[in-house]
Amino acid sequence: MADRTTATPAGAVWTKTCLTLKRELGDATFGSWLGHAALRERSEHEVCLVAATGVARDWIRRHAWRRIGELWAQNDPEGRALDLKSRMEFDGAAPAEPVIAEVTLPATQTPSAPVLTLHEAPAARAVRTHGLQERFTFDTFVPGPANEFAFAVARRVGCWADGHFNPVVFHGPYGFGKTHLLNALGWEALRTAPDKKVVYLTAERFTQTFVKAVQDRQTAAFKDELRDADLLLIDDVHFVAGKASTQEELFHTLIALVQDGRRVVMTADRPPHELSDLEPRLRSHLQAGLVCGIEPADRDLRQGILERKLDMLARQGGFPAQARPEVLQFLADRFSDSVRELEGALNTLVARVGPQLAQLSLDEAQAILRPHLSAPERKVTVDHIQKAVAEHFGLTQADLLSERRARAVARPRQAAMWIAKQITTRSLPDIGRRFGGRDHTTVLHAVRRIEALKAEDPSLARDLDLLLRKLRG
Repeated sequence: MADRTTATPAGAVWTKTCLTLKRELGDATFGSWLGHAALRERSEHEVCLVAATGVARDWIRRHAWRRIGELWAQNDPEGRALDLKSRMEFDGAAPAEPVIAEVTLPATQTPSAPVLTLHEAPAARAVRTHGLQERFTFDTFVPGPANEFAFAVARRVGCWADGHFNPVVFHGPYGFGKTHLLNALGWEALRTAPDKKVVYLTAERFTQTFVKAVQDRQTAAFKDELRDADLLLIDDVHFVAGKASTQEELFHTLIALVQDGRRVVMTADRPPHELSDLEPRLRSHLQAGLVCGIEPADRDLRQGILERKLDMLARQGGFPAQARPEVLQFLADRFSDSVRELEGALNTLVARVGPQLAQLSLDEAQAILRPHLSAPERKVTVDHIQKAVAEHFGLTQADLLSERRARAVARPRQAAMWIAKQITTRSLPDIGRRFGGRDHTTVLHAVRRIEALKAEDPSLARDLDLLLRKLRG
């Protein structure tokens, strides 16, 4: 066995393993099941691959575990044993173990190497008895026009301000800050009123705990534990869609808490009225509260997020929190789809150059990040998008700019607006002006509508994928 000071880091072994896995599995499959896995150390000779969810763990075990074992053995000269668990299993069994590496590979990126984030688990891991994540606080949240209403509501809930809206539902696509806000208001609630009971659960954990309670004939204890909460936080409530018994229990828990004057806050990837698979009574009660949307971050907000993230990384690494303005501007413009992608890109630069970040030129930053982009950067205009969409759907560019509302024209127009929001840096008002003088609310509706439809309509999802590939070269 090599000396620990010269041993190959487990994170580096996992990075090499991911390179091959991504090529073999493909972008979408890797991103869905392994993109958010974390590598954690149990002992000097054993590490654990922690899947984001139990569902992801089961898929990995069935479809990729044997291959992962082969690649791990090939790449690890230290011969460390590799285990597999879900995040809930691992946190329950060994809450104090350090995180070695987390690999974030959003579906919209196709890097030749994973974005590697190194950090140590906090010593005070015991405070996670509430289920909250320490790094998600109001101090680390960057407010802006895209999230200011949701941020204000979260602050009011967190300080136990009287309010007539219960439950509160934050919604928005993946990576827009919903989980951050939910955790932040939980921490604020505990700080403001330490005697209050705050319970945080993901919808997946709610489901798993409820199922186990039924199996163990402990449903009464399960109900008492939740219904005794002064503040119940449920993350990703859309996860319970299609699970009849879980929805029934969540519905009755919601009603019991609200009627007793206790607070309930949930997050979802869509507004409640679009959660068509939810039981109608549950969906109706979610709509009856306060629904707060979190919109895509504009450029100023993305710049603010980068500055806050850079300051945190610099303090951790002991180097100046400085970077050339053109480098930060490039990141803010190029990684506009998700805050996680944006932070992942900055993590990559810091991991590569560390204290030399302040001297990193734009060309050098682009060279480092180029393998992590889905395609070579290409200037795509709204005009290019309109022409490509019109051709794909058998229309003319004039049709997309017209007032025609027939579905055969309206849907491609919405798709073109959605694409313009994804791959250009144009603001919503600017996109609207370029589509026949429409206002920004029309564009925002189109973006939301396409986001919802592409998850339900495989044909539309394929059309969008083809168009994005074509436009990106």
